[in-house]
Amino acid sequence: MAKNASVLKSISVANRNQKRNKIYKSMIKTLTKKFVSNLKQAESKDDLIALQSIVSMLNSKIDKAVKKGVLHKNNAARKKSFISKQLKLL
Repeated sequence: MAKNASVLKSISVANRNQKRNKIYKSMIKTLTKKFVSNLKQAESKDDLIALQSIVSMLNSKIDKAVKKGVLHKNNAARKKSFISKQLKLL
């Protein structure tokens, strides 16, 4: 383990960023799973409204993750495309 101050700071910054990235990715995965499970059970107009709110929240979180540098823009586009494709199939 290095004792240099700059190395110690870079290690702490890397750990902080790793925790932040994990939170964003976990939130996106959780919302995606919630969307897919609700999609299978959707039957009425109220269910579609709930799905739309989940989709808008999910797109917002994905865009924010790209802005923060957690996800690559192509990865985000792929995730958003999957969501919209599943919604159109319904």
